[in-house]
Amino acid sequence: MLGGAPAQRLARRYRCEDGVYLVEIRLRELRALFNSLDPAPFLDKDLDDEAEQYIVGAVEEFPLKTPLRLVLHVPAAARADPVAPVLGEALRGYFDYRAAHVERELAALMRRGRASLLIGLGFLFVCLAARRVLGQMLTGAWQDILGEGLLISGWVAMWRPLQIYLYDWWPLARRRRILRKIRDLPVDVSIDAAAGGRSTSV
Repeated sequence: MLGGAPAQRLARRYRCEDGVYLVEIRLRELRALFNSLDPAPFLDKDLDDEAEQYIVGAVEEFPLKTPLRLVLHVPAAARADPVAPVLGEALRGYFDYRAAHVERELAALMRRGRASLLIGLGFLFVCLAARRVLGQMLTGAWQDILGEGLLISGWVAMWRPLQIYLYDWWPLARRRRILRKIRDLPVDVSIDAAAGGRSTSV
């Protein structure tokens, strides 16, 4: 649910119909939504960069549970385009591919995190053991300098796994959820008409 200032801001930027916010794009033709340089079959084409950035950016503005619908405004002639019946399938396929790609990135990151954690813990234990041994062999300033150096070095080795598990994983996890949400959005093709909310042209 949206409330307060965020709801007012989004209401100014996006139209809302029956509790569903509209992410709107104006197209000269349906094919303009996809990268014209991509030689792949239509259902496997990449989305146009500007269109993808706009759709992802728009969906990111809303809480994940907010109902959304993607509306493509096209000239009347575009409704006769043979790609119109498979447009929704093409969009779902593209964003499913993008979500799977981020899923692989996240899985690889977590593997690096586990490896980094094992290496970091092993190095930390070695440093702590060496510090104890030096504490029994040395006295005075050298004991303090080397002991603190080993302790700091051991904890520095833990920096990378801590960064992964505290900070690096959740942006990827959120992006995966965003892409999956876009994949599942209802898609409407509308004959071009003036729209009161925010939209972009492709």
